[in-house]
Amino acid sequence: MLHDQPPRPANMESIVAINQGRKPYTLSLADVPAIPAEEADRFIRAGHLVLDTRPHELFGRGHVPGAFNMQFSSPAFEQNAGWLLPLDRPVLMVADTPDKVPLACRKLAFVGLDQRVTGVIDLGAWGNAGMPLAELPQIDVQRLHQELEKDGMRVLDVREAPEWKTGHIPPAVHVNFKHLPTAIDQIPFAREAPIAVVCAAGMRSSTACSFLVRNGYTNVHNVTGGMNAWRQAGLPTV
Repeated sequence: MLHDQPPRPANMESIVAINQGRKPYTLSLADVPAIPAEEADRFIRAGHLVLDTRPHELFGRGHVPGAFNMQFSSPAFEQNAGWLLPLDRPVLMVADTPDKVPLACRKLAFVGLDQRVTGVIDLGAWGNAGMPLAELPQIDVQRLHQELEKDGMRVLDVREAPEWKTGHIPPAVHVNFKHLPTAIDQIPFAREAPIAVVCAAGMRSSTACSFLVRNGYTNVHNVTGGMNAWRQAGLPTV
């Protein structure tokens, strides 16, 4: 009966529990405390996850090492978090403005993840305290095309299957970004290989990049503009 069915979201049990009334649904806006940098660092070392809700451009320039990037402005923000965040781990959040934190938690409430958010990291205070920042390299489509012509880059397309079928970069491998937790071993690239990750515009691919980095991939690049930019540049698709 379940043969050929897609993977279930990591937090599916939580969603079912809310729908069945076995788990409370948060109705009010959350009041999430700011966590000092040193304390946040201790929390992270103890197993807290970091959910960075800023735009992928800002995430690329500097973020807490190991953070997941899931952009708050995405209409699928909470669904993406439900697909990719590991189960039963407390979460520290990063936002570009403080007012977005309770709104992000409000969205997460729909999938039962808001109660796992225990604090907020001020990225400026994090840097001022001497804590490390990681970067996610960004690559534009022209440079990617040049790298592909000299076989200097692998391409991972993380869009939905119907998007992939409408056209993709010729040497790309397809793995839906939502399925990465169960399909990461299907990626036929070495973890140290240079990999360009592409979606439609650069948002989902940044999420996928952050997941890959957490799982040991050391040379991933987010394709800015994604397939939209690739097509606008008149570059080849199949």
